[in-house]
Amino acid sequence: MEAVWIWYAGDFELYHGMLQNFQREERGYGWPAYWKMADWNKNVWFGKSYDLTEKTEFTVLGKGMGYVEVNGLKYPLGQTITCEPGKIDIKVCIGNMAGLPCIYIDSPWIRTNRDWIAGDFVEEHPAGTSSLYTEPEQDPNVVYYTEEAIEPKEILEIAHGVLYRYDKVINGTVEVVLHGKEEVAVCYGESEEEATNLKWCYYKDDHVKNGQLLRRRAFRFLFVPEARKEEVECHAVHQSVPIEKKAAFHSSDEQLNRIWEVARDTYELCSGLFFIDGIKRDRWIWSGDAYQSYFVNQYLYFDEEIDQRTIRALRGKEEIKQHLNTIVDYSLLWIISIRNEYQAYGNLDFVREIYPKMTAMMELFSKQLNDKGFLVGRKKDWIYIDWADFDKKGPLCAEQMLLLETYRAMAFCGKLLGEPTGQYEQAGVELQANILRYFWNHEKGAFVDSYESGKNHVTRHANIFAVLFGLVDEKRQEQIMGHVLQNPEIPEITTPYFKFFELDMWGKLGRLDKVFETIKAYWGGMLERNAITFWEQFDPKETGQQQYAMYGDPFGKSLCHAWAASPIYLLGRYFLGVYPTSPGYGAFAVKPELSYFDSMDCDVPVKDGNVHICYRDGKLEVTATRSGGVLILDGKESEIPVK
Repeated sequence: MEAVWIWYAGDFELYHGMLQNFQREERGYGWPAYWKMADWNKNVWFGKSYDLTEKTEFTVLGKGMGYVEVNGLKYPLGQTITCEPGKIDIKVCIGNMAGLPCIYIDSPWIRTNRDWIAGDFVEEHPAGTSSLYTEPEQDPNVVYYTEEAIEPKEILEIAHGVLYRYDKVINGTVEVVLHGKEEVAVCYGESEEEATNLKWCYYKDDHVKNGQLLRRRAFRFLFVPEARKEEVECHAVHQSVPIEKKAAFHSSDEQLNRIWEVARDTYELCSGLFFIDGIKRDRWIWSGDAYQSYFVNQYLYFDEEIDQRTIRALRGKEEIKQHLNTIVDYSLLWIISIRNEYQAYGNLDFVREIYPKMTAMMELFSKQLNDKGFLVGRKKDWIYIDWADFDKKGPLCAEQMLLLETYRAMAFCGKLLGEPTGQYEQAGVELQANILRYFWNHEKGAFVDSYESGKNHVTRHANIFAVLFGLVDEKRQEQIMGHVLQNPEIPEITTPYFKFFELDMWGKLGRLDKVFETIKAYWGGMLERNAITFWEQFDPKETGQQQYAMYGDPFGKSLCHAWAASPIYLLGRYFLGVYPTSPGYGAFAVKPELSYFDSMDCDVPVKDGNVHICYRDGKLEVTATRSGGVLILDGKESEIPVK
């Protein structure tokens, strides 16, 4: 096993997660995230025992101050230590008030890896590691980016200034070179309208000097007011965390190809050490955004580590006093994601690691249930679900449906670990009965938002969850279809966030025509607005500068948002038809929907392998690089050959 840097499990995520959540800035001021964040350990120890068969030398590299103890003798960090054959016990104590305490050892017989134990002097666990930090010269306190210089597509003199227009969105740095001017201002924008609006652009640097390197930001346009082209040069460098892309999508539908590509670009920009919501405005780790990112990950990267880093960073330490991002439904989605994570990757050790934090979360929920078992918001809680006009008097129906799915996820994960799950199963049965009793409106043939207000207000959201999670029988499902989901009088979903749930529902019902048409109309509609990344929200009725506004801010809408990348998942899961039939793809199915394409040539990652689907001239070839796959075509099953 190769040597890697090690730290107390979870501390890397807490340290870098806090740094990530401190990256937001807006119009000249910093904006740290407004929720409680857990701190990493400043003082830890690492230990392992060896039975050496020959004389061995090793050196401990560390970030922080401390010492190495070998069989009771202490040595400084960085000193070469010689050990004679026989049993040795190594313990490294290290503290770091400014960053992450971590160590690295690489010798022929002694190497740091996950086999080491890390302790905080109260508890001890297997050490934390990452495949991103394997070299002695690295520092786990630093994020190492791949860098690419990006040239502008156009440099224009407009409105008494110089506009730089790029053909891709950049998340990185800008170096400014001046010729004959002492200083300039630099304005950034996701749109040209934002970059050239000196008052309302999110990012603006005044008094920029010659040779100055500006901080890492996201933009597609730069504007330098009161300057001419010969007076200023802006050199942009895009920065990204290296994550291997393992998927490809090429079909006879050129619009769909472009949608997949733009979704990929959107997703890549929002993927780093963690999944973040968007790269311009918040730059924070939001649990709801991440929940959908985990699904997309399976069909683009199949990178388990970024999922786990994000899950750990969101949750913090075991004790919990506040919902994730202050949003109750985001806490619920966090628990549900653990079940989904296991089904995709089959990593029981991760479930075992995280399960105590799941049960602690359930205890928090239990403190805010009413006498009917419904989850109600407390002071400072945010009941979100979506940007929509809900009737939120009393318990909200959609929230209870997520709670029911959370009980199911807890029972599923508990059974994996041999833990008692009766309390979750019983709570789920009782909650489902009460949801039907109090929220189902027979006259409307639908679930209403609130039973307390008496308004009988119907939105799509709870009714989508009811079908998606299988909470209703066939009769009620048909009523929901007619009275809500196919009813134009019920307001449409306008966010890509909830389009994900809506289209996932249609996909599971086999209504792929609805999924296909919506992807092309909704995401295609953004392409018609010349989008090169997908937006936080899209309403086709909005035009001009209005389409960039949100939250009462003329440029408040994120034009590159992780939750808008779901076509990658929807196409991979329902049209290429790749999905696990046992945890971790021990067995998996490929059920391509050929009627939507004249041809296709696609790659989909699976655990420890890849599936290749080629359809041309009426002939289909499906191969995989690992065993366990079954092709389902025209109701017949056949084993997928391994190549």
